[in-house]
Amino acid sequence: MSKFIDSAIIAAKSRYKRIVLAEGEELRIIEAAAIVSKEGIADIILLGDSTKILSKATDAKLDISRVKIINPAESTKLEDYANLLYQLRKDKGLSADQAQKLATNPLYFGCLMIKSKDADGMVAGSINATGDVLRPALQIIKGKKGIKTVSSCFIMALPDESLFDTGVMIFGDCAVLPDPTSEQLADIAIASADSAKTIAGIECPKVALLSFSTKGSAKHPLVDKVNNAVAILKDLKPSFEFDGELQLDAAIVPEVAKLKAPNSCVAGHANVLIFPDLQSGNIGYKLVQRFAGVEAIGPICQGLAAPINDLSRGCSVYDVVSVVAITALQAI
Repeated sequence: MSKFIDSAIIAAKSRYKRIVLAEGEELRIIEAAAIVSKEGIADIILLGDSTKILSKATDAKLDISRVKIINPAESTKLEDYANLLYQLRKDKGLSADQAQKLATNPLYFGCLMIKSKDADGMVAGSINATGDVLRPALQIIKGKKGIKTVSSCFIMALPDESLFDTGVMIFGDCAVLPDPTSEQLADIAIASADSAKTIAGIECPKVALLSFSTKGSAKHPLVDKVNNAVAILKDLKPSFEFDGELQLDAAIVPEVAKLKAPNSCVAGHANVLIFPDLQSGNIGYKLVQRFAGVEAIGPICQGLAAPINDLSRGCSVYDVVSVVAITALQAI
């Protein structure tokens, strides 16, 4: 594991949060649950059929004796959770019968546990699409106060830990919003700065809103979108430093920043990069990951009132353990 993940695990151990793994019958998830419980990283709750889970654990010689297993369809809390879901969604046309059925879905059940304070966070996505993971989160958990936009970020753990002070950067949004508005870009910047502090250990986030233009070097509606986001942030007066519009080299290379943006408080030293759309963000993080040997941890969902994180369906057991640790940190 990387030094960053090692640090995240140590921090998570000190709080021992209750994390739901909604896909409890998946072998990778069971193996990760065994590791997390053995290491004391978090208090794990697996959702699924206990007979199937225990059988798979036995066959794989995994010790999950400290893991709690809940079958949503047989839970004593099912009626309470179904009624809670009905109250939350009846104005959207959800019937009591529909709520009862949905509450047995592990993705919904896990979110209802969190809403009811019976758990602190949830991780899913190893066998479910991102949309299926986020839908119940948006319907039940909803957005964090002051944040209207749910987005994502990647934690980029650099091979050289001396770079950018901590050897860690935040890239957002690279997984959720295809074409964010100026208002959404501002929300992404705020949420990413918060993720930088609470998860990545970046004490002083320096947020660069990226573009193909630096300080008016090009004129285009796409540049205007980024500049409007910067104007919104100026009105909001957040506690972190930010600037835009900045080209990537102006954002992270001091020599280029001196030429292109000499009066910027962020240029040349940005450690949080906000991409103008999903195409550039997704391409950007993968280029860095593949060509520069950077570990890309995520996507980490941000902007929700409680942490719900999505796994890649190709995730490894290591990925699951890592995301559980980060989810526990978000829950703090």
